[in-house]
Parts: sequence; C-alpha cells; structure tokens
Amino acid sequence: MPEKKTIRIRQIVSGNGQKPGQQDTLIGLGLNKIGRVRELEDTPSVRGMLRKVAHLVKVED
Repeated sequence: MPEKKTIRIRQIVSGNGQKPGQQDTLIGLGLNKIGRVRELEDTPSVRGMLRKVAHLVKVED
C-alpha cells in the first residue's frame, strides 16, 4: 500500500480580526496560536482549507 503523503503547516498570523469563518478554518486545521505546527494528510479537503487561510499559514515541506 502506498505511503500517505502529509504536509506540515505552521500558523504565522493570528486569526483574530479576519473574515468570518477563517478562524474556524484554522481551528479545523488544528491551529489556534501563532507558531503552532501540524502535520496533516494531503487531501483535497485540507488543500481547500489551506487556500482559505493561505495568508495566515506557511506550508513547509
């Protein structure tokens, strides 16, 4: 079975004061404080969430 691909995400900006739903998206990704890092499975739904908050996070390889 092929190895599941993951992506590493770091929050670089606070979600406070952003458009409605963006802070909820950060929480859905498991991020809620600046500097927090999560490693998530690379799926279309995660990629869509990242597009919504691209200005608040940094994707690391």
